[in-house]
Amino acid sequence: MRTPAGAYAPSLLLRRLATRATLTPVRVVALSFAAAIAVGTAVLLTPAARQPEAAASVVDALFTATSAMCLTGLIVVDTPTHWSGFGQGVILALIQAGGFGIMTMASLVGLLLANRIGLKARLNTAAEVRASGLGDVRSVVVGVVRMSVLIEAVTAVALAARFALGYEEPPLRAVWLGVFHSVSAFNNAGFALYSDNIIGFADDPWICVPLMVAVVLGGIGFPVLFEVTRHLRGRSHRWSLHTRLTLTVTAVLLVVGPVLVLVLEWTRTLQHYDFGQKVLVAAFQGVMPRTAGFNSVDYGQMDPATLLVTDVLMFIGGGSGGTAGGIKVTTFVLLLFVIAAEVRGERSVTVFDRRIDTRVQRQALSVALIGVALVMVPTIALLAGTSFDLDVLLFEVTSAFATVGLSTGITAQLPVWGQLILVGLMYLGRIGSITLVSALAARERGRRYELPEERPFIG
Repeated sequence: MRTPAGAYAPSLLLRRLATRATLTPVRVVALSFAAAIAVGTAVLLTPAARQPEAAASVVDALFTATSAMCLTGLIVVDTPTHWSGFGQGVILALIQAGGFGIMTMASLVGLLLANRIGLKARLNTAAEVRASGLGDVRSVVVGVVRMSVLIEAVTAVALAARFALGYEEPPLRAVWLGVFHSVSAFNNAGFALYSDNIIGFADDPWICVPLMVAVVLGGIGFPVLFEVTRHLRGRSHRWSLHTRLTLTVTAVLLVVGPVLVLVLEWTRTLQHYDFGQKVLVAAFQGVMPRTAGFNSVDYGQMDPATLLVTDVLMFIGGGSGGTAGGIKVTTFVLLLFVIAAEVRGERSVTVFDRRIDTRVQRQALSVALIGVALVMVPTIALLAGTSFDLDVLLFEVTSAFATVGLSTGITAQLPVWGQLILVGLMYLGRIGSITLVSALAARERGRRYELPEERPFIG
């Protein structure tokens, strides 16, 4: 049966709409995160999810679900006293789903829903899941799950043993504490089952060191972990540029961060510790801005200079393809090389004897500038609408955008509209600036002609 000109058969219209809606994997990622947050919010609103004396609030449930799913760790209610064991289990499930489930599986859903996928779509999908080549999406998913479970299990055993032997926790309670904090650490979430987070264990290396190791491994990125594993097994003798950049910058930041915290807080928050304890606490707080969110000292008592250093570390974040947030270390270092090449007057940007494509340079610049905008605009809004100082508001906003979870303690004191701003920032920070732009774009548009070139004055 023919369709009149200018009209569509219902089946054809639905098919075209479905194709347009499902061909872009990044849209599925964004919608999957939103759906998981909505489900988590609904479950946390049930009476079984909270303590009997705790009041129910949609904003509290939404904020907690978003913070857990987006691997942030900011809270507006005390996790161990407000949420029941069931509620804490929901938070743990959201953290695990946000860590390795949704982003990888959403790309697979996009593949399954699309009837026809060309080479370009395959390449885009491979980039989304940080795959190493075409046709290995399934192996990436299996590898991510295996590596996540292995690291979380080892960390959980170490923590559970310490809680049981060192703090005389009952066996089941010790196991639960170990599992919860290991999953929270590896997924860079920063949720803790203690009202003071990890402050009570600030001088205990048997608690702090496993958490730091899990945070670094989770935040360094799955592609790097895969490549390092292959290298250790003798299957790869040359590291990719991405791995070399990530490992180099991560090593530098893991030294610079703790040293700056140690120097700036020596006579402030660290004054009551001996030298060895000072080093441990400074190392812990220098690692956590990798977007983990655990704290062993009160950030509300820190020097403003330390808060600013932490802002920078949080904004940079961790490695691509992992559980960390921020603009990512590769984005940061590529921009440094771009600046260096421009200062030297070189026509191309080279890193470790490799030339960087101009599209990658533009992508890095876009991610960084969008990140700056997403931090500055909410900070200005909160500064104009609240009585808090700039340093604490900038810290809170940067922590939300970079999905870190560190706080000076003002999160619960913000007005509802301010908390909702942080909810939006956590969501945007988790799915990524470029992912958001791609999800909102109907299609890629290529220019079939070039306009005349002209050079405006710069500087």
